[in-house]
Amino acid sequence: MIAVIDYGMGNLRSVQKALEFVGETAVITDDIQTMERADKLVLPGVGAFGDAIGTIREKGIDKVIYDAVDKNKPFLGICLGMQLIFDKSYEYGEYKGLGLIPGEIRLLPDNVKKPHIGWNNLNIKMRSPLFENTGESPYVYFVHSYYLYTDAPVVSATTDYGREIQVAVQKDNIFALQFHPEKSGDTGLEILKNFGRLN
Repeated sequence: MIAVIDYGMGNLRSVQKALEFVGETAVITDDIQTMERADKLVLPGVGAFGDAIGTIREKGIDKVIYDAVDKNKPFLGICLGMQLIFDKSYEYGEYKGLGLIPGEIRLLPDNVKKPHIGWNNLNIKMRSPLFENTGESPYVYFVHSYYLYTDAPVVSATTDYGREIQVAVQKDNIFALQFHPEKSGDTGLEILKNFGRLN
């Protein structure tokens, strides 16, 4: 069972429906015990970093995430859920993230339209189980104004938007995507199917 973590932000139902479409059992939940029982966790989200991380800590969801990662359960962050796993964000201030992977979240460059909305191709940088059977340069759907900057050797894909930006990472059992696989057609469904296959 995959737990889609509900902390009050984001279109969780679309993530759940996409996972169910590829044959997974997925539940939307804010219940700690349900999350603890799950085989895998998905942290989606759309909205402001500060509000999100505050709610996650208030509800004790951060402790569940740390425990799941320690137990090597597959974990997937999507969009804001990706950004939350890093050290800090500069969205409307400076906020401390979950710190699962070193890095920070910055505003997109001045020379590009914000938010970045639309389809872009991925530049695959690292062999990743999530990108199996998606082709050499798959197209995926983005909606975001902030992006990841990390020096850690974890970047599995980038895209070009004003400059090359980091949009997918993996470290051990942690996977994260700046784009929305649930809105990325057949490619996104293949990515979610690949996540469901992880042990």
